[in-house]
Amino acid sequence: MYRAVPRRRQALFLLFLLAGISMSSWVTRTPEIRDRLGMSTAQMGLVLFGLSLGSMLGIVSSGRLVSRYGTRPVIAGGTLLLLIGMATICAGSAAASVPVVTAGLCAFGAGMGTSDVAVNVDGTDVERISGTTTLPALHGCFSLGTVLGAGTGMAVTAAGVPAHWHLAGITLLATGLFLYAMRAVPAGTGRIAPGGAGQGDDGPHPAVWKDGKLLLIGAIVLAMALAEGSANDWLPLLMVDGHGVDATTGSLVYAGFAAAMTLGRFTGAFFLDRFGRTAVVRASAALGALGLLVVIVSDSAVLAGAAVLLWGLGASLGFPLALTAAGESGPGPTARVGLVATIGYLAFLVGPPGLGFLGDHIGLRAAMSVVLVCVACAAFAAPAVEPRPRTAGTAPVAGSGGSAPAPRSRVDG
Repeated sequence: MYRAVPRRRQALFLLFLLAGISMSSWVTRTPEIRDRLGMSTAQMGLVLFGLSLGSMLGIVSSGRLVSRYGTRPVIAGGTLLLLIGMATICAGSAAASVPVVTAGLCAFGAGMGTSDVAVNVDGTDVERISGTTTLPALHGCFSLGTVLGAGTGMAVTAAGVPAHWHLAGITLLATGLFLYAMRAVPAGTGRIAPGGAGQGDDGPHPAVWKDGKLLLIGAIVLAMALAEGSANDWLPLLMVDGHGVDATTGSLVYAGFAAAMTLGRFTGAFFLDRFGRTAVVRASAALGALGLLVVIVSDSAVLAGAAVLLWGLGASLGFPLALTAAGESGPGPTARVGLVATIGYLAFLVGPPGLGFLGDHIGLRAAMSVVLVCVACAAFAAPAVEPRPRTAGTAPVAGSGGSAPAPRSRVDG
């Protein structure tokens, strides 16, 4: 078991890295693809709705699929669909076809929504087995992927490489990472046997949506995921249209955002162990709100670009920390993580296109005020991420400031 867990953790790292590279590669080429398709900001929002529609379908179905089949087949099928979506976006960009790009984004979103929920369920299982805080670093690999993807996108944009050739190369790279990683993902995680409890669950699924504490955790992840998703979808265009920089500089600012996210996630365990979850969530919300405020109100492109770093640091820990808290919030961790992950991914992928429609009327900078309000409100829900009081004889959970729990009696293949 103990030899299998590090291999499994490495596989999850690679799957998160794959998703980050793929997402940021698309994001950095949105200005060129928008121009190639001859679309306005509002029309681009309609194209992005393909991503949102696919994401909703994937997210809504993922929890049930994991409960029935386990995480491994859901991760495999979702990632394969993501790769097909990337290849379709390449073809649509080459042909300057709006329907093909939209269809590709729909498949990409469906694959990402399906696989990411399953990967997070698998990640929380690794946390329970190993007794160590894992999800922040896993999401840090997603952010690292966005840094690598953004850096590459910035370089090929400056070199004048067409978007479809760039995205085709990323598709091949992601396919290689996928084939290598899937060998270490075990079968059965999260699956619930008919009429009984499944592996990784404490019992039959409760009506988790009635749990007020869990809904507050969902509110936190909604705000922080919206902050991250709005940057992923709109930050290059926000800097180009709202602050007058060129496309290469817009990609550079996005790379700074991704780097700040990466730094926050890889150092998150340090701050969580020393200051606790509530303080970290409140500090994150304050940093994110400050960064967004400066980006919205400042007319200086340099100051706005620097404030994007605060935006990234503030948004970095909300999603992974909320998923860990959800898994510990009561019985049925698979259902709880699935619900909070669903809320997060809906905000991450569905919310930003709505900002595009709003931005077409009041400008993208002003539209980001919606994100600012949500992030500021997350500070008030911060106490919800604290673990429930333990009863006598219950071992502390990972990342809660106590000792590690005993490993569970299951074998990871």
